[in-house]
Amino acid sequence: MTTVLTPATPLTAADRCDRCGAQAYLRVVLLSGGELLFCAHHGRKFAPELKKIAAEIVDETEKLNATPATATDDER
Repeated sequence: MTTVLTPATPLTAADRCDRCGAQAYLRVVLLSGGELLFCAHHGRKFAPELKKIAAEIVDETEKLNATPATATDDER
């Protein structure tokens, strides 16, 4: 049996951590099927265990360091 993974859609503010309900920044696609979502904190906390059961881990924690857009003169 072969498993074909389809590209995951980017995580949005509506995606919530399965552990605590905070905004999710990691999507873990499981070898057994299904997926789990984690905030950055719980993603780091459970990383060693998740790597053992994951077919794919999509890490979008770089969004936490993104520089917010600045207001233009018209918006001020």
